[in-house]
Amino acid sequence: MFQKAMEKVQRFGGAMYTPVLLLTFAGIMVGFSTVFQNPIIMGSIAEPGTNWLKFWVTIRAGADAVMKQLPFLFLIGLPIGLAKKENARCCLEAFVLYMTFNLFIGSILTNWGDVFGVNFFAEVGGVSGLAMIGGIKTLDTGMVGALIISGIVVWLHNRYFDKSLPDWLGVFRGSSFICAIGFFLMLLVSFVFCLIWPQIQHVIATFQYFMKETGSLGVGVYAFCERILIPTGLHHFIYSPFLYDAAAVEGGIRAYWADHLIEFSQVTVPLKDVFPGGGFSLFGMTKVFSPIGIALAFYTTAKPEKRKDVMALMIPAVLTGMFAGITEPLEFTFLFIAPPLFLVHALLAAVMNAVTYSVGVVGEFSSGLLNWLPLNWLPLGAHQWQMYVKQVIVGLIFSGLWFITFRTLILKFDFKTPGREEEDKVKLISKKEYKALKGQKNAFSVDQQKAAAFLKGLGGADNVLEVNNCATRLRVSVKNAGLVADDGYFSGAGAHGVVRRGTALQVVVGLSVPHVRSAFEEYIRNGLPAGILEEVMEKNDDGEAVTGEKGRIFSPQTGRVVSIEEVPDEVFSKKQLGDGIAVIPNSDLVVSPVAGEVMFVAETCHAYAIRTDGGVELIVHIGLDTVHLKGSGFRPMVQQGERVKVGTPLCQVDLQVVNPDGGAFYTPVVITNSNALRFIKVYTGDAVAGETCVVEYEI
Repeated sequence: MFQKAMEKVQRFGGAMYTPVLLLTFAGIMVGFSTVFQNPIIMGSIAEPGTNWLKFWVTIRAGADAVMKQLPFLFLIGLPIGLAKKENARCCLEAFVLYMTFNLFIGSILTNWGDVFGVNFFAEVGGVSGLAMIGGIKTLDTGMVGALIISGIVVWLHNRYFDKSLPDWLGVFRGSSFICAIGFFLMLLVSFVFCLIWPQIQHVIATFQYFMKETGSLGVGVYAFCERILIPTGLHHFIYSPFLYDAAAVEGGIRAYWADHLIEFSQVTVPLKDVFPGGGFSLFGMTKVFSPIGIALAFYTTAKPEKRKDVMALMIPAVLTGMFAGITEPLEFTFLFIAPPLFLVHALLAAVMNAVTYSVGVVGEFSSGLLNWLPLNWLPLGAHQWQMYVKQVIVGLIFSGLWFITFRTLILKFDFKTPGREEEDKVKLISKKEYKALKGQKNAFSVDQQKAAAFLKGLGGADNVLEVNNCATRLRVSVKNAGLVADDGYFSGAGAHGVVRRGTALQVVVGLSVPHVRSAFEEYIRNGLPAGILEEVMEKNDDGEAVTGEKGRIFSPQTGRVVSIEEVPDEVFSKKQLGDGIAVIPNSDLVVSPVAGEVMFVAETCHAYAIRTDGGVELIVHIGLDTVHLKGSGFRPMVQQGERVKVGTPLCQVDLQVVNPDGGAFYTPVVITNSNALRFIKVYTGDAVAGETCVVEYEI
């Protein structure tokens, strides 16, 4: 349970990076536009009324699109990382329900503000606890409110987006259904926020006061927590309220700093007196100065013959940390092989931040040098250069402390840091060892194994351009068909066959294709999991029931029944999916040819899979290449999991849409586990839907 919880926390942390990454460029543009508006640096061209100043004021206004809309940024960013399907629709749902949430709050507090202890007629901002969000006057819930609403919407979306509804409610399926459920849920959530958020605001204000009063101690504790929690992903919960919300200053340090940068650039008194909250964005000091000492410690303690390799490893990691503020490539080189070093690393970070703050250094130093230069040193250097000299001195002293401390501990405890390994060989573990390490008997499902094998056989993720599927086939477009494996490879991986049309390929998978596609796309995005190709892939024989039962299959449409070999598609004609028949219809109604359970309805509504009570599985595939119609011309009349009888309507077809040329049109009916049948007898000729027997079989 704990592991699953941590996985969710880490997924949340990863999703947070999507909007956070946008802040880097926006921050740089704010910094440069501020520098170029400063007459102390630029001279007379930056005086009021000049075109130069007007131009950079315009640039600054554009950069504020990110800085002044942080709740929306995180509201929309979270579904991108956490929605399991249709991410774009989830973003739309989050926006609609977040606006609904704020409108509910605004109306509740307008009518009953005194009941909740809120003066809703006060001006927004300041100590009122109110804000304007998307033009709506509401409670200032900041980033926290946006993330909570976004999280609720993601949960609703993942759980109910594909919920099947009766035909007469079909218009409410998908995003409409999510917004309908969310509408009533937001009414409840907005009431809860009106009840508890004013008290939370009071607690935040008290906490902010406490952190300010504790001074360097508070900054040090904050820095320690931010660093030590990196492996868990929980560090986002430490710094986010300070950088992006009101834990330190109104609106968050990043937005507040950007808004007041011109004002700060003109300050001649110690900046700490004006902006004491800036101590909570000093953790970038760790990102700039710790890599120097750590890398030198690793280099000097490495075996002489391995020092060149260590240098090649360390230089990009150090530069990434110092300039971009991304320290994980360096920290993860010793986090797991020497955890005590990481604890010492976090303690040194805490002490350095506390000391830096105690000597009067504040600002927006939450990232690397690319952030420091435009947002701090350049615009404020004229008046605050002495503060920055102190900052660099403190940083270099602690770089030395990192070097001495790490070097001493590495040598004393013989930590196997880079360059000190006993051997260079990479040991390949067996499948049995792999499963033991994973702590489970079956590490991957058959669908996941197939997806991984198919991806490898298609030339890898870099060779795949586009992926979709129909009822039974994984349809893939590749860059280079020459990199695709032969048919024997795919058969060995569990495919029924492969259709090749230049760079467009169709891997015949069977009824499990939606699950295979889902895993396939995940592996394209995130890479193949370690060990998955070592798992034994077993071919799915799809239910070999041996009962001696006899059965019949009836025509799904009125028309002329032909042998499956006559279908002009080799996937059907060569029986790659199984044996069966096809109907050339003269009617638009498709009915169930057997009694049983609907196992699958294609997203594009052109294919239906049914399993009889005796275990026979078949597909009714309306048209041959109708998946490209994306559902146009098909009106489904059943849903997955529904019980059907012979003659139960499955789908209404608009033949003018699906077959506009009026040529030969085929509806194949394929028994996908026909290899489990003792015999099959096919009847061709004219047939009536649901009345004429077209196949007899015995299991």
